[in-house]
Amino acid sequence: MEASLGGCKQRTILATLLLADGWVVSDADLGSVLWERKPPATYQAQIYTYASRLRGHFGNGVTITRCGRGYRIERAGARFDLEDFYRLSKEGQTLMGAGDVAGAAARFRTALDLWSGPTLTGVTDALIDNERSRIDLARMEVLESRIEAELRLGRHHALVGELSQLVAAHPLRETFRAKLMIALHRSDRQAEAFDTFREGCRLLRDQLGVDPGPALRGAHQTILEEGLEPALPGRGGLMVTA
Repeated sequence: MEASLGGCKQRTILATLLLADGWVVSDADLGSVLWERKPPATYQAQIYTYASRLRGHFGNGVTITRCGRGYRIERAGARFDLEDFYRLSKEGQTLMGAGDVAGAAARFRTALDLWSGPTLTGVTDALIDNERSRIDLARMEVLESRIEAELRLGRHHALVGELSQLVAAHPLRETFRAKLMIALHRSDRQAEAFDTFREGCRLLRDQLGVDPGPALRGAHQTILEEGLEPALPGRGGLMVTA
């Protein structure tokens, strides 16, 4: 059953306490994410009121406790989707390291299936600024791990479409582009793989003024080692070595 938590500030307090993972969050830190740098004179009393209202929504041993000049949430057996995500991600990495690629891919997929939309909706901009990039980065890393596992399982044909969309959405993220190159190459689309590499080099040079990093260089070298680059009329070849 989904509980209605009321306004933005109650949601922000709950999210902040959950993200603290059992640690006490001070009144000052709560005031900062609720009102940024301008908390009202009565901010502690308002936080007390919000915390009291939140307590009324929870059972099953979930408690919000006043600890000194702050608050802590104890979830008992209640599930927290972000904690499940991190647990599944860690299990996937362990399985990958043990050589169980299929098991790892399944764990990564289950972790990613927990995401149903943007991170931290209905909370203050201050909390979003503090936490969203960290959480979104973790999701990106698990997504990359899942794709790597599926490439190792020979699912390159099925990955081309997804990776093409990811490269379009994140054109400067070299890991997605490198994986797209490998998927294209193993799908007998070598010319497109090298075009993808050249386009990545151009974007990195024009927008960031840098050369391709290890991910792109490594994918390029892998393709060269697995099969010679086809001759493309009217185009000069581009060789990059580590």
